[in-house]
Amino acid sequence: MIDIKEIMNILPHRYPFLLVDRIIELKPNEKATGIKNVTINEPFFQGHFPGNPVMPGVLIVEAMAQVAGVLAFKSGVEGSGVLFMSIEKVKFRKPITPGDQIVFEVNVSHRRSNVWKFNGIAKVDEKIVTEAEFTAMVTR
Repeated sequence: MIDIKEIMNILPHRYPFLLVDRIIELKPNEKATGIKNVTINEPFFQGHFPGNPVMPGVLIVEAMAQVAGVLAFKSGVEGSGVLFMSIEKVKFRKPITPGDQIVFEVNVSHRRSNVWKFNGIAKVDEKIVTEAEFTAMVTR
């Protein structure tokens, strides 16, 4: 398990943009599972949407990518950051709302030098709510 303190030592993100609370499983060069506890106190709920709080889809994918960033660095990659190169085949199946706990499952599908391709899913209550393929580059 990787707690929030260690995540903050790995990723450059900080509140309100650090979107992963814990990594609960990690197999270097293969996969990682992370969680985010969604609360009504999230700053994005003030405007998305008043009276009907829904987590923005772009932030769900960003959280998935943050789990991938921890996976890359825990796989021994050296660099200063991980940047998106592409996001493909994103599907949003159900809204995420306050009180949900999101479980992100991210798998490495391909790696070449400092470019990684990932498949990711986000689940709430064991049901897939979001899925995506994305490519990222580790910057040096």
